Amino acid sequence: MRFMMLMIPKAYEKADPGALPTAEMVAEMTRYNESLTKAGVLLSLDGLHPPAEAARVRFSGRKPTVVDGPFAEAKEAVGGYWLIQAKSKAEAVEWARRCPAQDGDVIEVRQIHELSDFPADIVPSELGERLQRIARETGTKRG
Repeated sequence: MRFMMLMIPKAYEKADPGALPTAEMVAEMTRYNESLTKAGVLLSLDGLHPPAEAARVRFSGRKPTVVDGPFAEAKEAVGGYWLIQAKSKAEAVEWARRCPAQDGDVIEVRQIHELSDFPADIVPSELGERLQRIARETGTKRG
């Protein structure tokens, strides 16, 4: 099963454009990421720029409106993610618990839908085959 672990750092609530973590935080996170790699569970990871540099596309009546960050109403913002392969939700949560997060940070653990989760009448075989081909070409595992 694939899981996405979403890092929601407390510091991002008021982070200025261009804000970066400290060298110590990067070193701690690098060691954690290396442990995920050595265990063979890490599929992908990335950190994100702060919300002050983001844009949101909102839809009303199917019409998009773009709002540039920072977002006054946002109480939590994703600061990065890990995509991992785990045998269970419990295992994925255990990996999240090991993260060297800062006080007040949150990691949300969510299972990723696989094609095999959907009945054939929802995902037509030609779409499934196309998605499988894209996954092979990009090295992304899909179920």
